[in-house]
Amino acid sequence: MKHVVSISIGSSKRDHRAELEILGERFLIERIGTDGDMDKAVELIRQLDGKVDAFGLGGMDMYIYAGNRRYTIRDSKRFSSAAERTPLVDGSGLKNTLERKVVDFLQEKMQLELKGRRLLMVAAVDRFGMAEAFALAGCDMVIGDLMFGLGIPIPLHNLRTLAAVARVAAPVAVRLPFEVLYPTGSKQEQSKVKYSRYYHWADIIAGDYLFISRHMPEDLRGKIIVTNTVTEDDVTGLRRRGVEMLITSTPNLCGRSFGTNVMEAVLVALMGKRPEEIMPEDYLAMLDALNFTPRVEYLQASTRC
Repeated sequence: MKHVVSISIGSSKRDHRAELEILGERFLIERIGTDGDMDKAVELIRQLDGKVDAFGLGGMDMYIYAGNRRYTIRDSKRFSSAAERTPLVDGSGLKNTLERKVVDFLQEKMQLELKGRRLLMVAAVDRFGMAEAFALAGCDMVIGDLMFGLGIPIPLHNLRTLAAVARVAAPVAVRLPFEVLYPTGSKQEQSKVKYSRYYHWADIIAGDYLFISRHMPEDLRGKIIVTNTVTEDDVTGLRRRGVEMLITSTPNLCGRSFGTNVMEAVLVALMGKRPEEIMPEDYLAMLDALNFTPRVEYLQASTRC
């Protein structure tokens, strides 16, 4: 049995465990949250290094992307250094392949017209593939990286502007403590309604779920949410707010949409390669072999198929 472990600096309340078969291989998949304790997360990686088949790094990114540039987050180097024998991935390989395919899925399989649709992309630098695909589809975009990532109340409206801002801000931002950039530990459970005008303006709200949920208002009637990891409690909350449709880039596995870091770790374990040896076309071939399709849920009774 292959063993994949996602070590997350996020809340332990989102921990999950599943056993399943993928392409004839039995897998044990676990998520272990450390409630914001980076030292504990690094120590867990050291303890399990060489004893499991692949690590996913959850609750933080190793890199952020804008345009054709990649910026390494300083705090992530501690984790990659601790994994000397077991491959460690943060999901960025899938974010730039699988999450582009989600946009194609919406247009081709679900016949959703995206041109001219109002899109709130809460943060594009950690999901640049998805953001770029939505832009190419012709969405009218509000890009919230400054608002949701740095607390600066300035919306951006295209990826060229984001890339220009990133060239100035990213080299500084990636040196900040990660908890400044992204909610960790108990902060993931805190919410404060903010930027509600952009939530109400949008037809589609996309990006990292913790960024989406941190400031979302109570009334989201008729909205479409395109995101990553959600729990059953998250789904219940979205249904209560009136969200019409939920699409997650990863499928439902044993009652949970695992994060892209977990699914990338599964693919790395199946391929038996180091992450640096894997090309985007390798991920795409594996996704086709697995017939990976997004999870789609109609959350209101009147719109369910």
